[in-house]
Amino acid sequence: MAGLIPQGFIDDLLGRTDVVEVVGSRLKLKKTGKNYSALCPFHNEKSPSFSVSPDKQFYYCFGCGAGGNAIGFLMDFERLDFPQAVDELARQAGVEVPREDSGGNRGPRQTRQDSPLYPVLENAAAYYRQQLRRHAQRKRAVEYLQQRGLSGQIAKLYDLGFASPGWNNLMGHLATDNSEEKLLIEAGLVVENPDSGKRYDRFRDRIIFPIRDSRGRVIGFGGRVLGDDKPKYLNSPETPVFHKGRELYGLYEARKQNRQLDDILVVEGYMDVIALAQHGVTNAVATLGTATSEEHLKRLFRIVNSVVFCFDGDNAGRQAAWRALQSCLPVLEDGRHVRFMFLPDGQDPDSLIRSEGHDAFRARMVQQAQPLTEYLFRHLAEEAPPDSLEGKAHLATLALPLIEQIPGSLLRRLLRQSLESRTGMDLDSLPTSEPASPPSIDYDYDYGSERQLNEMPDWAAPAPSAAPSRTQRRPQKRERSAVESPVMGATRTLLHHPHLAGLVKQARQLANEDDEEAQLLIALIDALQKNPQLSTIELLARWHGTALGDQLNQLAEKEWLLNIPSANLEQQFFDTINILMARQTDRQIQYLLDKSAQAPLTAEEKQLLRELLSRRHTPTVGT
Repeated sequence: MAGLIPQGFIDDLLGRTDVVEVVGSRLKLKKTGKNYSALCPFHNEKSPSFSVSPDKQFYYCFGCGAGGNAIGFLMDFERLDFPQAVDELARQAGVEVPREDSGGNRGPRQTRQDSPLYPVLENAAAYYRQQLRRHAQRKRAVEYLQQRGLSGQIAKLYDLGFASPGWNNLMGHLATDNSEEKLLIEAGLVVENPDSGKRYDRFRDRIIFPIRDSRGRVIGFGGRVLGDDKPKYLNSPETPVFHKGRELYGLYEARKQNRQLDDILVVEGYMDVIALAQHGVTNAVATLGTATSEEHLKRLFRIVNSVVFCFDGDNAGRQAAWRALQSCLPVLEDGRHVRFMFLPDGQDPDSLIRSEGHDAFRARMVQQAQPLTEYLFRHLAEEAPPDSLEGKAHLATLALPLIEQIPGSLLRRLLRQSLESRTGMDLDSLPTSEPASPPSIDYDYDYGSERQLNEMPDWAAPAPSAAPSRTQRRPQKRERSAVESPVMGATRTLLHHPHLAGLVKQARQLANEDDEEAQLLIALIDALQKNPQLSTIELLARWHGTALGDQLNQLAEKEWLLNIPSANLEQQFFDTINILMARQTDRQIQYLLDKSAQAPLTAEEKQLLRELLSRRHTPTVGT
C-alpha cells in the first residue's frame, strides 16, 4: 500500500502551482477584471459563471457551486482521486512526491521527466562553469569578476560560467547529431539562421549567469559581454521551460541562503544581485530584462509580505519605478507592503554597497525607502499639484482609478481618506468601482416559451416594496462574528460527517446563494456528491492555501471542542439546508413577481410560481 503524502509537501506543491495555469491549460479562460472566467466544465451553461482567482488561487462556479484549489480542479476535471491529482501536479512542477511509510519514514517516488530540455540546460551550465575554470581565455572573465569584488565562493553559489569566443563551442561539445542540435535550439542555446540554415552558439565571449526555477533547475541563461559586442546583457529567449515575465533571477538562491525571508529586494540586474550577496544582502532578485509584472509580484507575495524596489534616481529609474507601482496595485492585499528606494545619482546597488558597506545600505533601505502610498501621491502631485482647485480635481481624477484597483479593502479605504484630505473632496459622493467582487448572480431558470399570455391574476401581483431585481443584487459579504452562524455550523458538521452530503438531493438549487458562508457549504456538498469517498483530510487539502481553506481548517478544529450528539448535529445540518432551500424558493418567487411587473408571465411560468408557493414551507431534507 502506498504511503501517505506529507502535508508539508502538499503545502509546497500548491505554493509552486498557479491555479490559472492548471485551469487555463484545460479551459479557455478570459480575463475579467482581476480574475478569469470561462464556461463551467461541470455543468451545461450558455454564459460563463466559472471564475478563477489568481490572487486567492481558487476557482468557483456561481452556477453549480463547484470550487477548490488546483488539486480539487484536477480531481473533478480529470476524474482523479486525491493521490493521482497530487502526482499530476507534481509531474507538472517537475518534483518528486515523497511518501511516508507506516513508520513515518519518507522516500521519494520517481516521476516522469517533465521536459527533455532540463538535462540539456544543466549540461550547458556545467560546460560554462568548466570553461570559467579551465579555458585558455578565461583570464579576462576572472579579472572582470575580481574587479567587481566577487569571491570564488559567491561565483560558486550562483554557478557563474564563461562562454568563450567562437561560434560553435557549446554546440560542438553537447551535440553529436541533428536531433541534439535541435534540442539546443529549443533550449535557446543555439541560434539557427532562417535564411542560410547555419547554426551557432547564442552566447559567445560572455560571463554566464544560470537562471534557476524554484526547484533549482536551470531554465535559461543571462550573459554579460566581455568585448564590444551588443547587447551588453543577453538573455535566453522564451522556451517551453523559461518565461521571462514569470521568473526572477536570484530567487532560488535567496531562499537557499535564508531560512526565513522577511522581505525581498528587487533590483535591475544580475550583477546587482550578486554584488549585494557578496556584501551580505542575500535577499535580492532581479527581473530578466523585462519590467516587473503582476505575475512577478504574485510570486513574491506568496513568499513574503514585504517587497522593496531599488531603482536608480535618474529619469529612467523613476519611470521603471512607476511601472512597477502600477503592477503592484492589483495584488496589494491588506497586510502586504511595497516600498521604493531611489539611489543617489551615478550609483547602482553594486557601487553603493561597495562604497558604504552592508550596514549603511540596510539602514538606507529602512530609513529612505518610500512606502508605495507615499510614492503614489508624490508622483501624481508632480503632474497635478494640489495647490489649486483645478489641481485638486486633476489629482483626484488621476488617483481614484489607481486606488480602486487595490483589492485590500482597508488600504483602499485609507488611501481614499488620504486623497480626501489632500483635495478637500467628499469622495463618497462619487461613483466607485468594487474590486474583487464576484460576478452578479444570474438566475438561469428554464421558464419555457417566451410567448406572452394573459396578465397575472391579483394573487400573484408584486408587493409595492418588492426587493431589488436580480440585476440589482450583488453578492453579500458576511461580517465575521465570534458566534458561529448556523451555516458555518452545518459546514463543520459536514466536514466530520461527509455522508450527509448524499442526502441533499437538490443541492444545485443552492448554487445561486450569494453569501460567502453559504457558498463554502455548497462547494463542500458539491465536492462530496462528486467524490463520496473523500475523507475530512482530503476535503481540507482540496482548499488548502485559500481563504476558504483557512475557514475549513478552523471549523475542523472546533469539532473536537464540542460535546454535541451526532443526531443533534445532523438535525441542525438538515435545518440549515432547509432554510437555504426556502431562501432560494423565495428568490425564485420574487424573480417571477419582479418579471410580472414588466410583462405578463407565460403559462409555464405561472405554473412554476404556483408550485413554488405551494412548497414554500415544506422541508426538502431530513425529518
